Amino acid sequence: QVQLVESGGGLVQAGGSLRLSCVVSGSFFSVSNWGWYRQSPGQQRELVATIAPAGSTFYKDSVKGRFTISRDNAKKMVFLQMSSLKPEDTAVYYCNRASSYLPWGQGTQVTVSS
Repeated sequence: QVQLVESGGGLVQAGGSLRLSCVVSGSFFSVSNWGWYRQSPGQQRELVATIAPAGSTFYKDSVKGRFTISRDNAKKMVFLQMSSLKPEDTAVYYCNRASSYLPWGQGTQVTVSS
């Protein structure tokens, strides 16, 4: 059974840092592009960053230079290192494949206070 479990969120002041983790079950991890997404109240879920199997990355403009996505194929994990956090980064963060989405996990709440 496929399962995505996100963790690492919390409450942080503006300018602070957090590192999100996602554990993936299933045998397809190493061949898939993976992404981090976020959803704020009343907003649609949006793509934040993606990482390909070989490690190439994509970032939403507003997080470039502040967020870093990485992956550990042996552990089937995806990470999002977030620095210089801003109040507008407040959202529930999710991981999933970059296409052909799997069932969404519960996400992890990130709250950035000003």
